[in-house]
Amino acid sequence: MAQKGADLDQETFCCSICLDLLKDPVTIPCGHSYCMKCIQGFWDEEEKIHSCPQCRKTFTPRPVLVKNTMLAALMEQLKKTGLQAAPADHCYAGPEDVSCDVCSGRKLKAIKSCLICPASYCEKHLQPHLDAVPLKKHKLVEPSKNLQENICSIHDEVMKMFCRTDQKCICYLCPVDEHRGHDTVSAAAERTERQRDLEESQQQIQQRIQDREKEVKLLQQELEAINHSADQTVKDSEEIFTQMIRLIQKTSCDVKQQIRSQQQTEVSGVKDVQQQLEQEITELKRRDAELKQLSLTEDHSQFLLSYPSLPPLRESTPSSSINVRPLRYFEDVTAAVSQLRDKLQDILREERTHISLTLTSLDVLLSEPEPKSRADFFRYSCPITLDPNTAYRKLLLSEENRKVTFMKQPQSYSDHPDRFTKYYQVLSRESLTGRCYWEVEWRGSCVYVAVTYKNISRSGHESGFGSNNKSWALVCSPNRFSFHHNSIQTSISAPGSSRIGVYLDHRAGVLSFYSVSERMTLLHRVQTTFTQNLHAGVRLWCDGATAEFCKVK
Repeated sequence: MAQKGADLDQETFCCSICLDLLKDPVTIPCGHSYCMKCIQGFWDEEEKIHSCPQCRKTFTPRPVLVKNTMLAALMEQLKKTGLQAAPADHCYAGPEDVSCDVCSGRKLKAIKSCLICPASYCEKHLQPHLDAVPLKKHKLVEPSKNLQENICSIHDEVMKMFCRTDQKCICYLCPVDEHRGHDTVSAAAERTERQRDLEESQQQIQQRIQDREKEVKLLQQELEAINHSADQTVKDSEEIFTQMIRLIQKTSCDVKQQIRSQQQTEVSGVKDVQQQLEQEITELKRRDAELKQLSLTEDHSQFLLSYPSLPPLRESTPSSSINVRPLRYFEDVTAAVSQLRDKLQDILREERTHISLTLTSLDVLLSEPEPKSRADFFRYSCPITLDPNTAYRKLLLSEENRKVTFMKQPQSYSDHPDRFTKYYQVLSRESLTGRCYWEVEWRGSCVYVAVTYKNISRSGHESGFGSNNKSWALVCSPNRFSFHHNSIQTSISAPGSSRIGVYLDHRAGVLSFYSVSERMTLLHRVQTTFTQNLHAGVRLWCDGATAEFCKVK
């Protein structure tokens, strides 16, 4: 008992902020005492209202602190008698801890919260819940500061039911009034059902993680095979070219450059896919951790309150089909070079072309299929705006330079070297690479929807879309379509449409034109090799004709 009294004395003369013996003690208006620096620092962190850390009584204005000389003298006397600062007791509740609701004075940390009472208890005050038979039936969970959220704000009762109609927790009185006739179940039953959904989501995530990790390993193997094959091919090619260095030195340099360029392209493509998969794995693992944490929540109400806030699992972006196969990546080039050595005098030019075609036909990863539905095309939509510096002088741009109209009178455009001077044409500002999709709404007797290299001629017959090897144009009229490239016309049999969709896969060399209505109808597809970035373009034929690049949503 004596020892207990000594401990009580130590606690009596300790500052509840620093847990040490009082230094320069001050007593605030509510009667509690603190170290002067401790209470000053505590109040400095509060903005306007200043309160007591123990009883939470507030003071306005901020009290003027004066040293308590009597308490200070007492502290000096106690130090001389050997009283030392009590060691910091980690059982006391700090600002971030859940404190015991029963403790008076300085509160201890709670070790459990009761969902029925509702209250939180330290080890001492929890004992009745462990001993008393009626209290043993109460639901104890880890300490929680949010117990009040379990209380119905209308009836002041614990919310142990769930309204499926309104998707919210309710108490047993709510179905009598506010939720009369609603589909209600116990919170435990709803938790059990949603727990099953959560576990299914976790299984899906874990399976997807495993799938993506396997794909990453396959991609790594693919990278190693590409690099090894490319390095070996470069070595073999150099040995063959050494034998005919005087005749084909320039060809040797070209082939080596093509191999390296193709190697870089393939490696870059694989790394892009690998990086996407690794990012998806990271996101899936983070999501899995969130779901795991939620699944461990013991409080049904807290679980149900948090569950609706979880965003749905996003659909996985379809990845490329990855197929590691024992193909020879660049070895065909070696064979082609050997043939070139044997037939050097007669077929030098033809074999050099064959080498280039062999390199560009390499396909390490299977290409993504061309989109089918309009929603699939929207994944690659890009905004298109027209460049006034390229517009023929009788073309009026409007709708934030997305729409062009044929006018009778010339517009007040300034001179510019990029302006078309023979045909009523205009180019986009945007340079198009990768995968792109856009739609053009047209009106008039004839409108060209085109893509072209930027260095197309600006004057003369060669400047017309489709009249050269630098542009590809779909010619639209009310009753027919036709495709033009390099002055070659291809007729297209298809119903008329006032909206045209254009899909470009620059790397794959694919350019497709679609009629857009209730469904996507392919009008014409081009398979080629694009050597430069492309620009969208339109050409109008008559007064009043219009073409507008739509805002695709």
